[in-house]
Amino acid sequence: MKLYYTPGACSLAPRIIACEAGLEMEYDKVDLRTQTTASGRNFIKINPKGHVPALALHTGDILTEVPVILEYLADQVPAARLLPRLGSLERYRVREWVDFTGYELHKGFEPLWVAPMPPKARQLAVNHLQRRFAYLDGCLQKRAYLAGEHFTVADAYCFTVLSWARFHRLDLSPHAALAEYMLRVSARPMVRRALQAEGLVPQV
Repeated sequence: MKLYYTPGACSLAPRIIACEAGLEMEYDKVDLRTQTTASGRNFIKINPKGHVPALALHTGDILTEVPVILEYLADQVPAARLLPRLGSLERYRVREWVDFTGYELHKGFEPLWVAPMPPKARQLAVNHLQRRFAYLDGCLQKRAYLAGEHFTVADAYCFTVLSWARFHRLDLSPHAALAEYMLRVSARPMVRRALQAEGLVPQV
């Protein structure tokens, strides 16, 4: 399989899951401005939507969209327990968190990538995110990870999106449980490996 990614983008979440699951994966970096890959390919021909991630399968098929790719990768290695078994309530709880991350956090950050952005519009976007941060903080006071005491695909996605807070100068420290959660996830060896591979933390 090959993952088309951009460092620090939402494609980091599938990379984390690939590392956690011990999957063999090729990686091809995408320059979203020019829509070209490091291997010299026209990314639009790979994913006409023009955004990462895209996952090329052995069959030649291409999967897109973070939740779908996360689910596919996790299902390749059930023993890694990155996604509960099909049909279980636990699986739906994880998917609930994946959807929350996609709709409330990922989409919530989208306005902040617009530059220049009117101050009032930016503040509205920040206020929306801060309410979501407060909700997450309350949930994480009761458990180590989003769906309980075990790391899942939901955590890979949520961690990735929340890492954008630093880029946009949004302080998570007032939300103590959420800040601790970010440290807990970032300390996982496979998460750190993924971050290092994308140049997001120094190599040790």
